Amino acid sequence: MKNEKFRFELLAADRATKARRGKLHTPHGEVDTPVFMPVGTAGSVKTLDNRDLDELGAQLVLANTYHLYLRPGHEVVRALGGLHGFVNRPRPFLTDSGGFQIFSLSELRKITEEGVRFASHIDGSRHLLTPELSVEIQEALGADIIMAFDECIPYPATHEYVRQSTERTLRWTRRCLDAKKRDDQALFGIVQGGMFEDLRVWSARETTALDLPGYALGGLSVGESKEQMMNMAAFALPLLPDDRPRYVMGVGHPEDVLDLIAQGADLFDCVMPTRNARTGTLYTHDGRINIRNAQYKADGRPLDAACSCYTCRTHSRAYLRHLFLAGEPSVLRLLTLHNLTLYFELLRGAREAIANGNYFDYHAAFRGRLGAPRL
Repeated sequence: MKNEKFRFELLAADRATKARRGKLHTPHGEVDTPVFMPVGTAGSVKTLDNRDLDELGAQLVLANTYHLYLRPGHEVVRALGGLHGFVNRPRPFLTDSGGFQIFSLSELRKITEEGVRFASHIDGSRHLLTPELSVEIQEALGADIIMAFDECIPYPATHEYVRQSTERTLRWTRRCLDAKKRDDQALFGIVQGGMFEDLRVWSARETTALDLPGYALGGLSVGESKEQMMNMAAFALPLLPDDRPRYVMGVGHPEDVLDLIAQGADLFDCVMPTRNARTGTLYTHDGRINIRNAQYKADGRPLDAACSCYTCRTHSRAYLRHLFLAGEPSVLRLLTLHNLTLYFELLRGAREAIANGNYFDYHAAFRGRLGAPRL
């Protein structure tokens, strides 16, 4: 499917791994890949503002269809210029389909061929989200990249359940394609199949036959082990076309992202860096730390001596622990800035390493420093 307003070009490939460097051309600017997308649930990355995102170097932000549909409503956002006007951020956005949020409402939803009936987590009101409505909402939101409506399959699940769900997701994807009206948005398909290789092969073959501008791997990091997740991603990524962006949804820790880059993935999103920051868990080049721990009470060191963020340049672990335990709201921004800075710096380093043909060494060096997580 030719989309003149969206284009992906491959710029470099690493010699010793499957890592790729590329560039996404969208109506609201270019995005260098591999790229990590911070999650802006309600159109805003929690505790940060647009100036913070610009200073961090955020190229692409994910916004949640489900949440914006329920509040303030997609028609409100449409009337105020879509996400770019409503948020006043003239840079690229990606919107998910709403499928993952509804997956998380397992006690409040019912899946049928028509779509998913669910109860709002806000007020209990009843809704039916269909592939057509998902596209309508995402077109109103105006993101540069929109996702096909799918069922995020839980783990564990039987082969028969996964087969039925994966086949239904393909039918929903075709309905999304039929419903799509705007030519300035790129619709990505989602390959499902759970932990079953035969279903992943089938889903990839049938979904890529639709000739969409990009493809995602869904149904990962939903309860399976880390080994299972990585093995399935390594198996499924080569099933996707080389000339389209490859998006691994909802993953993960910094080491997971670097591992998946080595397997040929281009786009990532995850709530971990922002959510963990708000609970006091920080990523560093030497592992994770929990700022609440008593050992940091009089620790005058920065969170990470190798980090260039404002928080590490300005404040000690002792001060940050004090703010956190005192319940000072400002600390949530400081910790979020740090975690996202680490992700963005790792991705910038990854892009440079791929361009120089030494991603294997870059990846190995980070892994060597990381060691076991310290929680």
